[in-house]
Amino acid sequence: MLLVYTHKITPRVTYVMKHIFKNMLQMEVGITAKVEDFIAHTGPKITYTKNPLQNEFFVRSHDILFEQGITTLEINVQMWDDVPCFFGIGDKGSIPFDIFAATFYLLSRYEEYLPHVKDEHGRYPARESMAMEHGFLEIPVVDYWVRKLAVALGKRFPEEKFTKKKTGYISVMDIAAAYAYRKKGIIRTLAGTIVDGLALKLYKIPERYLVLLGLKKDPYDHFEELIAAHKHLGTEAIFFFLLGDYSAFDKNIPYNKASFRTLIKSVADYHIVSLMTSYYAVNDTVRLKKERERLINIINRPVKRARARYNRLHIPDTYKAAVEAGFNEDYTMGYSNDVGFRAGTCTPFYFYDISYEIQLPLKVNPFCVQDSALMLLENEREALDKMKVLYDRVKQVGGNFITVFSNERWTEESRVDLKKVYMDWIAYAADN
Repeated sequence: MLLVYTHKITPRVTYVMKHIFKNMLQMEVGITAKVEDFIAHTGPKITYTKNPLQNEFFVRSHDILFEQGITTLEINVQMWDDVPCFFGIGDKGSIPFDIFAATFYLLSRYEEYLPHVKDEHGRYPARESMAMEHGFLEIPVVDYWVRKLAVALGKRFPEEKFTKKKTGYISVMDIAAAYAYRKKGIIRTLAGTIVDGLALKLYKIPERYLVLLGLKKDPYDHFEELIAAHKHLGTEAIFFFLLGDYSAFDKNIPYNKASFRTLIKSVADYHIVSLMTSYYAVNDTVRLKKERERLINIINRPVKRARARYNRLHIPDTYKAAVEAGFNEDYTMGYSNDVGFRAGTCTPFYFYDISYEIQLPLKVNPFCVQDSALMLLENEREALDKMKVLYDRVKQVGGNFITVFSNERWTEESRVDLKKVYMDWIAYAADN
């Protein structure tokens, strides 16, 4: 067991030590504030305080892990070899910065508690983040830091094994609208026809009625093709279905339609099916419970994973509401229009709620690529090349590479053929 000495054991210290050593390096860790216990320990040990006790492995502590609440901090980004880092400690420690404080800052989304300008959906935009400001949004810096820490500890304690997790790929499929035209009802069908006409999208009018007559496949219906491709390639996928009530932002088929329920059940035969929470349910526990119960009643299985519509993540309220509604995993941590690592990591982590200073029983699975960000690129080759670069970075450190694609966007007018990108990508990931 690795033992950490610190002058004060706080919930923040406990949280980050367990995440780095137990979750990421897969080794047991103990924490003590008693000098005599630390000195007597014969295994690997680290001092995490303001000054070293003897000549042990020493990380000089920043104050953030010993505080409560939020304060405005001065952040200066420096380089640890070729990796950006912050909360520097100069030459006073075994490594040049407080890795524990910096990891906590990113995982807790500390900066999202601070005043910032939200976008049109009330979201925290990437442009507000220090990661984008300092050019490391596309690097899972926390994982790089931990691998470098493992190397440094390995030199000091060569008898210890600091392991690395295997890289995994998870495909997240957003199903906010199962069908473009089918099962919408007469009123929505007529309204859609009028809207297409007024928007001069005249090609959609005959397409709509050919689909309704069964003479053409619905343009959003890729389910059988996806299941077959995933089965052939061994791709792990999670389908998030929207079951919220109709609104300006939620326009899926009514959850009680028999054909829709049959579709969900058929997908659940092959893949994990879980809930895309509706636009207005983001911090509404009552709505979340109602939508979760709808899905449970359809698939007759527990529903523990959630993903917010439009990535509407409000720190920490969205996560507190999710826990109260019965979820224990989330797949919303990422940006809609920018690729990269919002929390600085590709490793799942439990969320720390600064407002109550507790770790929530909610595992956050951060994604780094959403198709809405790929649509902003020039072509399919650029999109795939970008994904490969990010994937290689994840493979270097061992983590989960998670992508988010939507069946709706595969028919949108774009420079990038997202369906082709997705099919090419899962084939590439299966081979690599």
